[in-house]
Formats: sequence, structure tokens, C-alpha cells
Amino acid sequence: MLLGFFLFAACDIQAKVLTETLNPFQVVWLRNIGLCLGVLVMLALRGTHLLRTTNPVLQVMRGLVAAVSAACFIFALRYVPLADAVAVSFVAPFMVTVLGALLLREPVGPRRWGAVAVGFLGMLIVIRPGYGVFHPAILLVVLAAMAFSARQILSRWLSGGDGVATTVAYTSLTATAAASLVQPFVWTTPTDPGVWALIVGLAVTAGLGEVFVIRALDVAQAVVLAPLQYTMILWGTFYGYMVYSDLPDAWTLGGCAVIVASGLYTLHRERQVARRAAG
Repeated sequence: MLLGFFLFAACDIQAKVLTETLNPFQVVWLRNIGLCLGVLVMLALRGTHLLRTTNPVLQVMRGLVAAVSAACFIFALRYVPLADAVAVSFVAPFMVTVLGALLLREPVGPRRWGAVAVGFLGMLIVIRPGYGVFHPAILLVVLAAMAFSARQILSRWLSGGDGVATTVAYTSLTATAAASLVQPFVWTTPTDPGVWALIVGLAVTAGLGEVFVIRALDVAQAVVLAPLQYTMILWGTFYGYMVYSDLPDAWTLGGCAVIVASGLYTLHRERQVARRAAG
């Protein structure tokens, strides 16, 4: 899981660089091709029986929502530092809590609601609306986080009938198909060998990252692995500095610390609830 997130951060910084010369929709498609290749490797190793699903409509819906989430995030990367975008995207777990309470009628106690409120406060610290540093593109990251949380809710609906590998396969294939529809309108063939090298790197890191995350979820519980997602801020900061000399300011670091602390507390409470339900 750690290696998967390391590769996803590498994928994100390459996507950000590519948006300087290619249409973001084209970059989204190229990234999805990498994810799709990772799924095809998984199907080759484990068999096409993984495509059997109990609810194809929800699976396709999840793939479409994933395509929207990726498109919004990559569009935002064109204008927003990677570390800032990653930090704001961490509000997704809080949105999952809200949607879970509203749509799935999941019980949420006052302490978890408090953690959600603090998490959103951390997001406001990062983006600082009204202080002259707010870029409207950061709202696309918020929209991406909303789409990601909707994807997670769909995952919970699907979890009773389909396995993780099946859901990931449908998501990748559907998102790639959706992104393919707009390519005739945005495609430009790169001529710079450096751009082609980034495209290959983008696809490889996306595909390998997907394979590692799927494998991690096969051998360990998601609730155990979930805190590892916060390593993305370390890699996002590292890559942003190496490529653009971007370093988060004190406000971004402080807001990120608030979001991560609230997120870890929320995961801790969810783990306790799951343990009580199992026991």
C-alpha cells in the first residue's frame, strides 16, 4: 500500500507536468490507460471470472464517478501546487462520513461529527478564501473529493456482492471508456521525446500503483491500510519541490496537520465501531 501511494504521487506530478503541453482530458485518458493496463495484468493472472458482478449498473456508475474525480483533480493540478491539492483531497473521508450518515443511515456519534467539522476547518486553513492566495481551481479538488466520496459510498453498496478486484476492474474499464469519448476533440500527438517519456512514466506508475493497492487490499483489511493514504502529502511535497521548487507554507502545513489528525481520529472511531459490530 505504501509503494502504491508512492507511485500514485509520482503519477500525479507527471500529470501536472503534462498538463502544461497537453489538454487535461488527454492526460486523464493517458492516466486511465495505465490503470487499465494494471487491471488487464490482474485479469490475465487471476482470470476473467473477476468481471462477474451482481450489480453492473452500480459498477458502471462508480466508474463514471471515478472518471469525473480524476478529471477534476488533474484539471486543478494545472494551476495548484501538488501538495496543496493532495492536502485538500484529504477531506474525502469526511465527506464519506457525511454521505454514509445521509444515504446509508450509518450511525455517527458526536465525536465523529466533531472530527468532520475540524477536518473541514483544516481544509479552509489550507485554501484560505479571502486572503488573496485562494485559486478558484482548488474548488475542482473539492469537487474531485466529493466525487471520490460518492465512489466510496457506491463501493459500500457493492461490497456485499462483489469483491475489491471486481470493483476496481469495472471502475478502470468504465473510466477509460468514458475518457475515450472526448479524445477525438482534444487529442494532439506529442512530438517531443521528453513528453513521450512522461506519458510512459504516467501510465506505468498509474498501472503499477493500482496493482500494488489491489494486492494490499487482498491481504489486509481496508480499515488497517487506510491511514497510509496520508503518506501522499509527504510524496506530494517531495515531488513538488523536486520539479517546481514548491514548498508548502506554514498555513498549508498547519491545515494539513489538522486534516490528518481529524482523519486518523475518524478512522480510529470507525475501527472501534467495526470491532464492536464484529464482537
